[in-house]
Amino acid sequence: MRPLPTLRQLRYLVALAEHHHFARAAEDCRVTQSTLSAGIRELEEVLGVVLIDRSRRQMSFSPAGDAIIGRARALLAAAEELVEAAQAGGEPLTGLLRLGVIPTIAPYLLPRALPAVRTAYPNLRLYLREEQTARVLDLLGRGRIDAGLIALPYATGDLRTLVLGKDPLRIACPVGHPFATADHVSEQELTQQQLLLLEDGHCLREHALTSCHLLPGQANEDFQATSLSTLVQMVASGLGLTLVPDLAVEVEVQREPGVVVVPFANNRASRLIALVWPAGSMRGHDLHLLGDILKKFVPCPEGRSAAAGEMPDGSECQPSTSPAGSG
Repeated sequence: MRPLPTLRQLRYLVALAEHHHFARAAEDCRVTQSTLSAGIRELEEVLGVVLIDRSRRQMSFSPAGDAIIGRARALLAAAEELVEAAQAGGEPLTGLLRLGVIPTIAPYLLPRALPAVRTAYPNLRLYLREEQTARVLDLLGRGRIDAGLIALPYATGDLRTLVLGKDPLRIACPVGHPFATADHVSEQELTQQQLLLLEDGHCLREHALTSCHLLPGQANEDFQATSLSTLVQMVASGLGLTLVPDLAVEVEVQREPGVVVVPFANNRASRLIALVWPAGSMRGHDLHLLGDILKKFVPCPEGRSAAAGEMPDGSECQPSTSPAGSG
């Protein structure tokens, strides 16, 4: 029978890819450096290729090594899922589930939804990690998390996607602004304003610009925030307007008496809340069950599953009840 790589050898390879340093990789694997080096050489013998370019002083992978690192991560993730599934004994949503969540969703959706998740699945252990979207997708690709809770549109490659629903964007303005007494504001009216937005790297910045057909020049480049809380406080101080997801209105806006939220005229400016996970994951059924609970707490539940690149239509969705003019 043809010899196959062991999980231990693959773990050594992935650790080396993480650290790019033999000593640190060995420490991560809790083995000696010589043991890790021997394991890598054994893996090379099994595969029949050179994985490490040993002609350079600084550790680097050969083209063959670079090519198989992703597959090694996927095999290790599948092995972990196999153990979890066996220990669960067929019971859904048990054991550890590692979930990456972006900062413009985590503090607004999770505190409301997690009690319901715990009630429905008391044997589920959720490991939560808050990161920006690019980092969430990177962690998914490296097998560090099982799924991501992100906002679309965003290029997710070949990940599986479960759209939970729409999250309408709303205009937050100071109480003395002309928009504050309006029933709604059109996208055309907004083009006359400069907006306070999150810094580059936050997908909400791009969602705000693209969904409202705004130009990058409308963003106030003299001030870029790292959180919605800071943006809303700047609006309360009279420094400008911003766009706030409906999901965040109750937490961020209604506690600020100097801020008014106003809907768009057609309510089409929105983002989509979605769960994403690797196409080959064994946790797909579990994630659909988790999504069934999470979508109950999304402003406009959609609950539609989509393959990579497939998006729900642009049908209108009414924001959740947060009356314009409330502080």
